Amino acid sequence: METAELLFQILCLGIGATLMMDMWLLLLKRLNLPSLNFALLGRWVGWMFRGKFWHQSIAQSPAIRQEYALGWLAHYSVGILFAFSFILMVGEAWLLQPQFTSAFIFGVITVLIPFFIMQPAMGSGIASAKTAQPLHNCLRSLVNHAIFGCGLYLSALLLALFY
Repeated sequence: METAELLFQILCLGIGATLMMDMWLLLLKRLNLPSLNFALLGRWVGWMFRGKFWHQSIAQSPAIRQEYALGWLAHYSVGILFAFSFILMVGEAWLLQPQFTSAFIFGVITVLIPFFIMQPAMGSGIASAKTAQPLHNCLRSLVNHAIFGCGLYLSALLLALFY
């Protein structure tokens, strides 16, 4: 497969998987269940550009201009980066014959990034340990990332229809 075609497919894979996760988050919101706040992700990323990586509480840190848009941009960028990493691991042949198990396991494994990097840096502790409901928050993150893995698989199936 040509490099440009492969990169395009990875881009579509990352966007599709992230979109699948977003549809899940939208469903949670419609059911009046707590969901992710991408403004806080944008605030965290925005503060990184100013040299601050760790916060006592990202919710209490001063707002950053355009943090909501920055959060969404970061969210989709990470999804694309995850898709790129996944294809690097499994090989581009996976795109021709997607396997659910590898995509699902990868999605579940990606939860390690928020558990050990994002949540501690935002002031929630490792695996949300400093929150009121750490187990609940961890399970919610795990489900979100498992759905991302399902999105990788479904996006690849959709892409296979065109290639």
